[in-house]
Formats: sequence, structure tokens, C-alpha cells
Amino acid sequence: MVLHDAQFLTAAVRPASYPPLGPPEVAFAGRSNVGKSSLINTLLRRKKLVRVSARPGCTQQINFFALNGDACRLVDLPGYGFAKVPLSVKAGWRGMIESYLTGRPTLRGVVVILDIRREPSQEDLMLLEWLKSLGQTVVLALTKADKLSRNQAASRLAKLRPVLQTFDEQPVLFSALSGQGREEMWARFQELVEPPAPSAEPPAMPEEQDGRG
Repeated sequence: MVLHDAQFLTAAVRPASYPPLGPPEVAFAGRSNVGKSSLINTLLRRKKLVRVSARPGCTQQINFFALNGDACRLVDLPGYGFAKVPLSVKAGWRGMIESYLTGRPTLRGVVVILDIRREPSQEDLMLLEWLKSLGQTVVLALTKADKLSRNQAASRLAKLRPVLQTFDEQPVLFSALSGQGREEMWARFQELVEPPAPSAEPPAMPEEQDGRG
């Protein structure tokens, strides 16, 4: 699939405000300030489609984006784990995320975004375990790869692999600054939204012979 256009569709805080069910959707989730907005902008080749803020916790709604005239959708979930947000707000974000992830039949997979320089937090691991229990397909994106040398990135990936391979055998190393990993991430996105090729029709069973003649 070639990306021709990407447009903001709507923002929602509750299921009643979601856009009507239709095309397949892929959700993007991650801790506040992990580089989620920059990843989405880079993936969609748009500089300002998703607001990028130096202030963590900026995304406070579920944002839906229509790709290629609404052939498929990218869904930006609120960031989690921002310590300076009141508990009541955190609870609201968690409720929003849970409602979407458990109640959206067109959801094809979730891209979970982690900072390659940091250890996965308890919240990261809880989200991954929960998605696994739901039987949801997970793609892992390790952002800010440009902050490390090639050897450092390889070392971090080797250290993280035993923890993360349960959820995704091939995490994508991503840098919004250099564009590293953009093509691989787009390929993974396409795998989620495009229907599998139909399998070849099995040959017809031979007719039973009656033994006469």
C-alpha cells in the first residue's frame, strides 16, 4: 500500500464519539514523552499532523486519523505514566485506553512504543502482558535510536530482547530524526491492515468409484 494522504478524522474520549466502524485500525500506545507523536508524523510523512509537545501528557484524547481516503485508520492513544498528572486524570486515560482496546472489533494490532535507552517500566510491561492476554497482535517500536551509536543500540537490543521477545520477535529500531526504521515500520503497519491473500482452493475430492465395469 502506497500512502497517498493522511487526515485527522476525529478525537474522542468515549466510545459514543468514535467514528463509525469500517476500515481496519492500528493503535499506537506508549508512555508520555516516548516520541509517539514524532514517530507517527515520520511514519505518515507529515511534519505537523500530530502535535509534538515538549510537555509530557499532551495527548489527552483518542485521536483517529484516516489514511488513503479512510481505507484504514491510525489511532493515537493518550500517553500513560506521566507522574505530574492528577490521579483522576490518569484514571480517565486508563479508562479511555481500556475501552478502546477491548471494544473495537476493527482493531488489527497495537504498536507499543518504548524508548530504547530506558528499561521498560512496570506500566509498559503491564500493558504488554494485558495485550497478550487479549490475544492482540503487538508490534514493538524502540524510539530515539539516533541517541545511541550502532554498537550501543545493538547492545541495548540484546539486553531488551529476553524481556520483549515474548511479545514481538522483531522490534523496530526507530528514529524520527534520521528516519531509521520508517520503511520497516510502514511494512509492519501494512501487514496489519491489509487482508491476507486468499489461500489456493483445495483440489476437489475424487469421485468414489462404484467398482463396476
